[in-house]
Amino acid sequence: MKHLIKGLLFCLMIISNAYANNFNIVALINGDIISSEDIQDQVDIFMLNSPVPYNEETKDMITHRVMAQTIEQKLKLQAAEKENIKINDADIEKQMQLWAKKNNTTVSGLKNKNINLAALSDNLKAELAWVKLVRKKFFQTTHITQKEINQTIDEVTKDMGIKKYQVLEIYLKKENAKDINTLVEKLREDPRFELYAARFSDAPSAANGGNLGWINSGKMLSALEMRLNSMQPGEVSDAIQIGNGYYILKLLQVFDPKKNPDFKPNQQEIKNLLENQKMEAISKRMLQDIKQKAIIEVKG
Repeated sequence: MKHLIKGLLFCLMIISNAYANNFNIVALINGDIISSEDIQDQVDIFMLNSPVPYNEETKDMITHRVMAQTIEQKLKLQAAEKENIKINDADIEKQMQLWAKKNNTTVSGLKNKNINLAALSDNLKAELAWVKLVRKKFFQTTHITQKEINQTIDEVTKDMGIKKYQVLEIYLKKENAKDINTLVEKLREDPRFELYAARFSDAPSAANGGNLGWINSGKMLSALEMRLNSMQPGEVSDAIQIGNGYYILKLLQVFDPKKNPDFKPNQQEIKNLLENQKMEAISKRMLQDIKQKAIIEVKG
């Protein structure tokens, strides 16, 4: 009990000193501080290659999304640290170089663009640690059997007899869709649909750049599938209102079994597919459980 009281007093002292020094705390995640400076650093990273400007109209939406991402990163890092997951500096440096290259610059170039490299390093560390933690849990709890592989091969082979669409989506809640027609125009001019989806879509698929993968005919909402049937690969749809939101679709490819030869995957491809699916499921369950148990306090 004495140790608990001391710990609480220490936290209160830190918070008190922070406020005294005009250090603005915007959130506490299991006692860990997220400051306004942290959020601004993350906004700068978020906006590095954003197709949408940061202004009075977009500020609240962007800040809200960045806050959610920052909280999630903090939770992932805390969970990995509890499991004693270690990430070495060389791996972080390698990922930073890859991240910079993906954004058409170098690590030195990131500095010139006012990117806080320490904040970016923390982001990369959190993601690397989370992947390592998920893989650890996967190998501790999961085994892909030959029976599963054979069953999946049969299912995939049968599935290849069904027409399907490879689709990207953006879904916006009605309150976030004030300029949706302008967004549609931008998407038709700018090939970076995935970037827009990752930044602004309200759908879970935003985490994958709006990529829904291959969807079988008959598995989508009828209004969406009807629209897809009138589109050509590469085309972006108009905004399609369904309920209290709007969908924008980009059709990448269509698979028609009548026009394509038979396909049968090999065992290694199926094993990799099953492993990825199971790890993704583990990741979602773990993150949901961590969020439910976390003590999250957002200021203001």
